Amino acid sequence: MKVWILTSSRADYGIYFPLLQQMKADNFFDIKIIAFGTHLSQKFGYTLSNIISDGFEIHKEVSGLYFGDSRQDIAKEMAHYSMQFANLWNDFDGDIVFALGDRYEMFAAVTSSIPYQIPIAHIHGGETTLGAIDNIFRHAITLASKFHFTANEVFSERVSDLIGQSDNIFNVGSLSLENIENLPLFSKEEFFEKYKIDLSKPTILFTFHPETIQDEKNKNSIKEIIGALDYLKDNFQIVITLPNSDTQNMVVRNSLVTFGESNNNVYLIENFGSKGYFSCMKYSCFVMGNSSSGVIESASLNKFNINLGDRQKGRLVSKNTIHCTIDKNQIISAVLRIKNSGNYTGENIYYQKTPSKKIIHVLKNIKNFES
Repeated sequence: MKVWILTSSRADYGIYFPLLQQMKADNFFDIKIIAFGTHLSQKFGYTLSNIISDGFEIHKEVSGLYFGDSRQDIAKEMAHYSMQFANLWNDFDGDIVFALGDRYEMFAAVTSSIPYQIPIAHIHGGETTLGAIDNIFRHAITLASKFHFTANEVFSERVSDLIGQSDNIFNVGSLSLENIENLPLFSKEEFFEKYKIDLSKPTILFTFHPETIQDEKNKNSIKEIIGALDYLKDNFQIVITLPNSDTQNMVVRNSLVTFGESNNNVYLIENFGSKGYFSCMKYSCFVMGNSSSGVIESASLNKFNINLGDRQKGRLVSKNTIHCTIDKNQIISAVLRIKNSGNYTGENIYYQKTPSKKIIHVLKNIKNFES
């Protein structure tokens, strides 16, 4: 089976990783990786190198124009990717294409395939994030897809509602949690040697992406957040992973970089990679911000997650997630509430055993499905 993999960022590649490993080890599959988006951007860490260093070949690179981060810039970028992928799909020679998540680049790639009637397999459909325009992209990708691999039965039901049928929908759990089980994480000593960050100190792992619904609020939001982090830095060291290339990302990014560069107890990370990121999460006191990782992955490492604002609003969460408005005093109050709570000991609603093997089982039996 010739399988094309669409990957546009460090985030989706990290989630794909266990599936890619399984496919690479199985002669049944011939995988071709199509890399685009921030993978090819020096500003965002040029994470194409991570894919190559993991032993995977890049079949095609699709470069972006990287206009900027205004609404018009994002719209132009989407149009650019639609044009580039229209040419790519014209030479498509695979059996199936995997798309993951809800990025605008992924939306452009997938929707430009519709006239070609290319079979798309979508991972992480059916979820809801009301504070981001990604919510629209995700559902559109679902409608353009033939096969659906969801992370929870609730999401399977939502996909069924969207497409008007229940065929070819498979609840397999979250692939990223397989990384947590299988990756040999760094010890604190190894982590310090590699990143020069001492995780024996009380640490907050922080990630904040712009809110792309009512994006004009980001300037005030990051001001409130910096105020809270400035107060917290005296009791915690803060590890900040920098944001995606969303609308208004530079407002958020520049504020975090300025804050980080002026404080010795704050560390700025462009790209940890899965092993580094999960190792940092393992030894941190808790996770804070508005990333999907905090919602999906932190519970499996027994960490509480303080979810800020509306970006993840509507997403199904485990009991480790505490929602907090973006207000300096509210954020500090949320931290004080969980500071002495210890580790989270409940379940992760996104967890299932070996989702990659479940996906591969479906693919190997795909001939049994009707067109």
